[in-house]
Amino acid sequence: MAGAWTRGGAGEMKALTVTASIVLAALVLGIGWLALFPGSDAGGSVVTVAVPQPPPPKPAPPAPPAQAPGSSIDLPPGFGLAGSPPAHPPEGSPAQPQSAPPSPPAPQQQATAEPASQAKGAPVAPDVQQTAAVPAPPSPAVALPQPPASETASITLVSVPVPELVEESQYGPLPKVAQDGRRPLEVYARPSRYAAKAVVGEPPRIAVLVNGMGLSDAATVEAIKGLPAPISVAYGAYGRNLQEWVIKTRAAGHEVLLQIPLEPADYPTNDPGPHTLLTTLPPEENMKRLQWLMSRFTGYVGVTNLMGAKFESTQNALLPVLEEVKARGLLFVDDGSVQHSTAGQIAGALGLDYAGANVQIDAVQSPADIAKALAHLEALAKERGIAIGVASAKPATIKQLATWAEQLKGKGFVLIPVSAAVRSQRQS
Repeated sequence: MAGAWTRGGAGEMKALTVTASIVLAALVLGIGWLALFPGSDAGGSVVTVAVPQPPPPKPAPPAPPAQAPGSSIDLPPGFGLAGSPPAHPPEGSPAQPQSAPPSPPAPQQQATAEPASQAKGAPVAPDVQQTAAVPAPPSPAVALPQPPASETASITLVSVPVPELVEESQYGPLPKVAQDGRRPLEVYARPSRYAAKAVVGEPPRIAVLVNGMGLSDAATVEAIKGLPAPISVAYGAYGRNLQEWVIKTRAAGHEVLLQIPLEPADYPTNDPGPHTLLTTLPPEENMKRLQWLMSRFTGYVGVTNLMGAKFESTQNALLPVLEEVKARGLLFVDDGSVQHSTAGQIAGALGLDYAGANVQIDAVQSPADIAKALAHLEALAKERGIAIGVASAKPATIKQLATWAEQLKGKGFVLIPVSAAVRSQRQS
């Protein structure tokens, strides 16, 4: 009985095991079905069982980019070391043997690679090379010509206008002192070896200023071509094509002055023009007229008077004018026609570069009188070391001046520009 039960119980256990396996398999299938196709009408929570899937095989990591020997710098975008290979060689290209380290880069290349020493991850604009900022050099000043070995030698003067010496105004370009202190009287002057104080043993100096240029084209051309270059010339404000004439005059080596009309003693019977400076006008109105006159052309070293017997003898009227002349870096030459001029006294008080003419060369229009005036000019130069004469741009005067100037060197004199005479007298 016991053995039969044992055999019977074992069979029953086997049957139960099979049954339980079937039930468990059905249960697993059911749960899997619900996990894959959850019902929308179950009305309760659905339990899902996640069956993990085997992960896909990981791809082999790419080989790191080759670096230069001995270098472990991770450069940000936009930076590179001189002589290094590309950071990412073309795919599939064979590895290239590393060459010897390159020589140190040039200074600018070093400045380009310098930001690579910053902390990794610092914000850098992509594909922008960083270079050290180099300030632009200042614009060089206009080179002034050197004094010629001979005063009458050919020389190229500075081209006009020089922008640093020009002030734009409502009337036109006005002269001014440059920011570095250069003045028109120095930049536009004809250079001379005799601009300093006269010393014993040097030849007597003579300067000549020819006024009234630009009024007659024929006389202007004759003066430019016929007179030696050290003779200075002055243009009035009422001529035509004045700037063109000034450029031609300077190309021939002559320095230029501006002739301004001042009130004569018999005004308005004798009227020098609509922009004449008058003693009856307030200083503000005279200043407007003066600036209009000064704006007619550029490239002059200073101004000289046209008439002015009444104006120059009136100190209160002349003072603002000479103050403006000095402020604009110009010189003033008194033509010597005003007997009681206050120009010298005012110029001395202001420190203005000034000179007064000693001789009116053609005050009387005859060859004999002109010859006498020139002889007097020579005598004064011998006596004082320097003398200044003034003449008009008339054909007869120009011709006689040219002949006289050719003989000066043989007489032991030296002909110098008016600007040199002004500076020489001021230092005496």
